[in-house]
Amino acid sequence: MSLFLPKLVCKKDIDDVIKTVAEKVVVLRFGRDEDSVCLQLDEILSKTAHDLSNMASIYIVDVEKAPVYTRYFDISYIPSTVFFFNGQHMKVDYGSPDHTKFVGSFKTKQDFMDLIEVIYRGAMRGKMIVQSPIDPKNIPKYDLLYHGI
Repeated sequence: MSLFLPKLVCKKDIDDVIKTVAEKVVVLRFGRDEDSVCLQLDEILSKTAHDLSNMASIYIVDVEKAPVYTRYFDISYIPSTVFFFNGQHMKVDYGSPDHTKFVGSFKTKQDFMDLIEVIYRGAMRGKMIVQSPIDPKNIPKYDLLYHGI
């Protein structure tokens, strides 16, 4: 559990953050407090939060407390990180079929910081999808799960 990052505990909190945070990337980490990979990611997020405070606002969301968003973003693996800018969902091409979220933990703090900078700069230029600056070998690979097929 991250003591340094704000938690969003219901759909209304998440909606308010997405709608009201302006001119910054909203980072939503979906996961569970007791999961070891989530804890690893939380450490990276909390260590970079201050350095990225001009470009990003970072929040923690428990998947059990936000089932609407968990279903909407098809969060099958945790942690999953979703990005918004001025109320718009930002997509990132990681070289995988799913551009809606980053699944797993970032390998380094620098990978996360580079990604936030690319999303921020792209969003400021009006782009809705950006190319990931992360080395493909540092991006966790997962098979997509399709529910109900």
